[in-house]
Amino acid sequence: MTAQRRNHYDVTNTVRISHPHDVEIAVCGLLSDLYPNVDLAPLRQAFDTFGRLYAGLLPGYSGCDTWYHDAQHSLDCALAMARLLDGHERSVPAATQLGARRAVLGLIIALFHDAGYIRREGDTATNGAEYTLTHVHRSGEFLAGFLPTVGFATEASLAHRIVHFTGYEIALDQIRVANTKDRLLGFMLGSADVLAQTADRCYLEKCRDFLYREFALCGLAGDGHQAVYSSADNLLEKTFEFNQRLWEERLDGYFGGIHRFLDAHFGGPNPYVSAIREHMERIDRLSRKRRYGELTRRPVAINAQRLQRILGRSARRRGNAAGRRGQRLAA
Repeated sequence: MTAQRRNHYDVTNTVRISHPHDVEIAVCGLLSDLYPNVDLAPLRQAFDTFGRLYAGLLPGYSGCDTWYHDAQHSLDCALAMARLLDGHERSVPAATQLGARRAVLGLIIALFHDAGYIRREGDTATNGAEYTLTHVHRSGEFLAGFLPTVGFATEASLAHRIVHFTGYEIALDQIRVANTKDRLLGFMLGSADVLAQTADRCYLEKCRDFLYREFALCGLAGDGHQAVYSSADNLLEKTFEFNQRLWEERLDGYFGGIHRFLDAHFGGPNPYVSAIREHMERIDRLSRKRRYGELTRRPVAINAQRLQRILGRSARRRGNAAGRRGQRLAA
């Protein structure tokens, strides 16, 4: 591990979360170790579809044009979800484990939990952020259409409900998921979503430079009657308190502290919590003196155009590697 974490790497600085193939390798590796007989084909297809959806290469969709809710965030969420699943399954008796199929389902939902930000053919919005207040329902619609194509038709309706554990469109206690294990999956999903975004190396800068811009497009920021934030600085002023509520009401509240299974995955205190604590100490200190100019990291959103370049390079590298293997076999 290098001394300084890089902007497009996960909280351990070992997985390049801007690259779908890198995250796929990490996630599938965890699942293969956890469930030796797991069928990874549906998950691999999900990663392939995710790349095409966010890159604007999937017919009927325009690709990712949001900044805060970009491809990197969803990949980061999927990785955090895989680690949570790993910690849980290794910590509980066999009878209470979620099992391979439910784990694969949870990871597919994690990948597409923000798919609702992607504009569809026929949508009237000029940017996906305009769907902020309805994006979770739209994500559920995408999942309901995708899951039958990978052998999960019976779980499509369930996924449409579980994805709401990441949002605010339905009150948490109104999400109709009766099975205890399915609810736990939802708690993991909601926790992974929060942990991934708030542990991001550039979280505070992304709030100022990216999230405020998205909120302005959907009416949550600016001078409209629905506005919650009057300026980017005002959003930063409220970040510490907002995160306190997230922990009290969700992570350690309704979700029952399920994030603690990350300790089992990492074999000790998990780095997500450490990174979040550093962010909160920093923003609390800067807010007291209104010294937001000290937030100098420069995040880059992984949007459709950047993801197209990433996917192109990854495909070329895999093609070159396959060619070299073929040459060795022929020799």
